Amino acid sequence: MTQPPYVIDEMISAKTIAARIEDLAKEIETAFAGTEKLVVVGLLRGSFVFIADLVRELDLNVEVDFLEASSYGDAMESSREVRILKDLRGEINGRDVLVVEDIVDTGFTLHHVVGLLRSRKPKRLETIALLDKPSRREVDIKATWTGFQIPDEFVVGYGIDYAQRNRNLPFIGKVRFT
Repeated sequence: MTQPPYVIDEMISAKTIAARIEDLAKEIETAFAGTEKLVVVGLLRGSFVFIADLVRELDLNVEVDFLEASSYGDAMESSREVRILKDLRGEINGRDVLVVEDIVDTGFTLHHVVGLLRSRKPKRLETIALLDKPSRREVDIKATWTGFQIPDEFVVGYGIDYAQRNRNLPFIGKVRFT
């Protein structure tokens, strides 16, 4: 499938993202103070840059694991059918867990993942999303922490892609089709 031509306009700079992650890390440290080990679960693929920067800022004992869920494929619109493509390697029963999501749009993916992980009986389960698009929400879910609330724009960068492109941009950019 050929992608239509587009340009990317910077929406959130790398410097702004870094500063926000520092603040979020402090809030998470306070919330999880006293935990023996925090299991930080990144939702692949979009969260990989965010989770890397976030765990480096956390002054906590962390274990990192990944889960890959998809409701998009290469499309711009959610299929609303969430598939688990890669499950956790570790056990979360009785443990403190933080789920790291790149963007909460319709809410289907995060809702599905939270339900799945709660069924595994963690001691505590919280969520963080770099980006939130509340105007697109179709499922009643909200991340515990949010980096930035954004309007209903198609975005790329900082791990987020358009048909597997632009994940490597150091900023969040708005896709504008030409």
